[in-house]
Amino acid sequence: MVLCVVLIAICVILSAFFSSSESALTCLNHIRLKNMAGEGNKRARGAMWFEQHLDSMVTTILIGNTLVNVAAATISVFFWLEAVSLNWGATGAIAAAVMFAIVIVFGEVIPKNLGKKRPEKFVMIFAPVLRFFYYLFYPLNIVMKGIRKILDKLFKEKTEQTITDDELITIVDEAQTEGGLDEYEGRLIRSAIEFDDLTVVDILTPRVEVEAVEQGTPMEEVLGVYRETGYTRLPVYKESIDNVVGVINEKDFLNIYLDGASSFDPIITPVVCATPRMKISVLLRRLQKEKSHLAVVVDEFGGTMGVVTMEDIIEELVGEIWDEHDEVVENFVKTEEGKFKVQGEVTLADFFEFFNIKKDAAEYDSVTLSGLIAQLAGKVPAPGEEIKFENLTLKVLSVEYYKVTEVEVTAGESEQATGEMPKEEQGVR
Repeated sequence: MVLCVVLIAICVILSAFFSSSESALTCLNHIRLKNMAGEGNKRARGAMWFEQHLDSMVTTILIGNTLVNVAAATISVFFWLEAVSLNWGATGAIAAAVMFAIVIVFGEVIPKNLGKKRPEKFVMIFAPVLRFFYYLFYPLNIVMKGIRKILDKLFKEKTEQTITDDELITIVDEAQTEGGLDEYEGRLIRSAIEFDDLTVVDILTPRVEVEAVEQGTPMEEVLGVYRETGYTRLPVYKESIDNVVGVINEKDFLNIYLDGASSFDPIITPVVCATPRMKISVLLRRLQKEKSHLAVVVDEFGGTMGVVTMEDIIEELVGEIWDEHDEVVENFVKTEEGKFKVQGEVTLADFFEFFNIKKDAAEYDSVTLSGLIAQLAGKVPAPGEEIKFENLTLKVLSVEYYKVTEVEVTAGESEQATGEMPKEEQGVR
C-alpha cells in the first residue's frame, strides 16, 4: 500500500512537470526570449534551443505526460484491488477516487496555470531537465515524426500564412492594454502598420484649395500671396493650373526679391508628379530621393487634382503638425444633445469611427464627408438640404466651390457617437 502511494506521488509530480512544461512552451514569447538572450542572459540562450525543436519537444512532453498519467491510473487500480482484498469495503474506492482527483488537480490544472504565468522563466530554469526527457524519448519521437509525415501526405496541409496587419494591430492593442505601450506609442505603431495602406488621394489637398502662381506674375503679387497664405512653397503653372511647371521656395524668392530681380524664373525647381493611387510610402521615398517637399497629383488625363506635401505624409504617422500659420478647426463640435457640427473635409474613416458606423470607408468612391453627401444626393446639394445616411440625418450648412464645407449631423436614438478620433479631433487650414 505504501509503495502504491509513493509511486502515485512520483507520477503526480512528473505529470505536474510535463503539464506545466507543455503550457510554458506553447505560451513562450519568442521575441522576449530573444531580447533576453541578446542582453547576455545565458539561460535564455540555452532556452533558445527549444525554438528549433518546438514540435519535437511538445511531442516529447505529451508522450511523457501520457505515460505517467496512465501509470498513475494503473497504480490506483492496484491500490483499489489491494484494498478490496483487505475487506476495506468502500474505503478503497474512495481512496482511489481521491487519488484520481489529485492527479487531475495537482497534475494537470494547477501546473498548467503556473506554467502559463511565467513561461520564459520556467523554460530557462528547467531547460536541462526538458532536454533530458527529449533524448530519453527520442526513439518514440522518431516514430511519431514518421506518423506525422504520413498524415501530412494524406491530408495535405495548407501553406502557413504570414502574420497580417490586423493581427499585428491586435498584438499592439494587447501590449497597450497590458501596459507595455502607452497610448501615444500604440497609436504611432498602428499608424506605421497602416501607413502603406494609404494612397495619395487619401491625403491630397484638392485642386480648389491649392494656392499657386502663374509664371510671369509680378514679384509684388507673388510676395502678397506668400504673406496672405503663410506657405513656404508655391506651385508655378503656365497658362493653366493643369500645367504646373515647377515650385518656388519662399527663402529663394525673398533673396532674389531683395536683390531687385524682376522675375522668379531662375529659382523655379522641377516638380515631383504623383498619381492618385500611388502609395504614400512610395511617394515619401520619391520626395526624399528628389530632395523635394511638394508633389503635384495628376489624374489620368494629365490634369491637376491637387498637391501633397512632405508634412501631409508625415502627419499620417505622427498626427497633426502645427505651425504658427495653421488655423485650428475642430472637425466635430457638439452643438446640443444628439447634434454635431462637422466639417465637410473630414475623412470618411474618421466620420465612421466618430459616429460608430460599422462600414468600411474603402467601399465608397468618396474620401471625405463632402464627397459622400454629393454621392448620396447625386448632385452638389444646396445649403439647407437634408440627406439620410444609416441612422443619421445630414443637413448641409454651407457650400463653397461646389463643395460641402459644413454639415449638421443629427444622430438617431440607436446611434451613439463614440466621441473618439483615431488621431486628432482637429483639422488644419
